[in-house]
This record gives sequence, structure tokens and C-alpha cells, in this order.
Amino acid sequence: MSREQVSITELLLLVDSPELLEVDVYGTGWEREQLYCNLQCLMSDRGGAVVSSLVEHYLDSSSSQAVVLLSSIREPHHKILLEKLNESLNRPGSRLETVTLLGHLVRRQPPWVHHISRLPLLTTLLRCLKTDADVVVLITALLVLITLLPMIPQAGKQHIFDFFDVFGRLTSWSYKNPGQVPAVYLVHLRAGVYSLFHRLYGMFPCSFISYLRLHYSMKENLDTFQEVVKVMLEVSNCKQ
Repeated sequence: MSREQVSITELLLLVDSPELLEVDVYGTGWEREQLYCNLQCLMSDRGGAVVSSLVEHYLDSSSSQAVVLLSSIREPHHKILLEKLNESLNRPGSRLETVTLLGHLVRRQPPWVHHISRLPLLTTLLRCLKTDADVVVLITALLVLITLLPMIPQAGKQHIFDFFDVFGRLTSWSYKNPGQVPAVYLVHLRAGVYSLFHRLYGMFPCSFISYLRLHYSMKENLDTFQEVVKVMLEVSNCKQ
């Protein structure tokens, strides 16, 4: 199919069509490559418009096929995608859908995923984790960060204390429950915090232990340390 034969509207109509589902399930590698080739052709001509349309389509529909197409984007068009995600993550009304999409993309490990550490998207994600009060957004964003951290070890140079601040905030939040969220959500949040503890302990052991000593030596944090963090440290030491 030539570039003239493909339009953004046609691509969006194709995204969730039965034809594409058949290609995804039964199609050959050549048919899939043709679809992705069409996408890359559109990107070369109207990259920003295509990416924005696909992201907005996902935000409206949670389309799994939109995720497949977005994860197939190649460099340098990934910058447009990450900028669009950053823009959407800054909008409270689309924050949950955006962080969910980001999680899908990160788990697919596209070759450009490490670039997230150099763009404003990571800062926005961390700010969300440090300030948002929606427990579902927090759980989803936390899982994204836990998955992303091993892919961006270089981000520790700039964001290591942001990572620690996220741990401190969510540990306290999950223990004190200021939003009075239902217990079922707290279970998931606490599991995420425990996973983040192991991720940070594994990647930045000396710096993380120093942070824990300083942060939990403060009087207002002693209860959280005794009830939550001390247990994590004891369990970690037992496993070693």
C-alpha cells in the first residue's frame, strides 16, 4: 500500500477492525510487517498527528491493538510518543489511562524505552507518585516505575532521591491511609511498595540504607518504620 493510499483516519478504522485481529492471530509475518510499514510511512509524513491520534484512540477505547502499533514505533519517532504521553499524564482527567498505556509499552520493552530517563516523562511520573491522591493511579504508576527501573539504571544519577522520596511517601500513605481507601486497594499498594523496596535495595543498596537511616530517624516517621519498614528489612535479611 502506498503512502497516498493510507490516511490517519483509515489507520484508526483499521486499528480495531476484525481484519487486523485476524492478521494478529492468523496472519503471516509479512502481513504484520506490511501493517507496521504503513504506520512507519505515515510517521515519516505526519508523525506527530499519527502518534497523537493513536494515543488519544487508546485513551478513549483502551485498544490493545493501539498498544501494539505504538510499541512498534521506531526511533526517532519515539520522542513524539513520549512527549504526547507526558502531555496526557499532566492532565488529571486522562492520568490513569495514560499511566496504564505507559505500563503496557514499558512491559513490551521497545528498543527506545531507555530514553524515558532523559525526557520529562520520567519527572512527571515521579511527581505523580509524590503528589497524586488517587490510589488506583498510584498503584498503576508504582508498577510502571518498578518495571522501568532496571531498564534505566542511568537515571539513578539524577533521580535517585526522587525514587527514595516515592518510597517514603507511599510507605507512609499505605500505613496511615489518609484517603481512607478500601482495604482491597491498600493490599495492592502495600505489595507494590514492598516490590519497590526490593528494587531500590537491589539497585542502590548503600544509598538506600543511608536514606532509610536518615528518614526514619525522624520522630514523625518512627511508627511507619516500626510497623512497615523494619519488617521489610528483617524479611530481606532472612532471605540473604
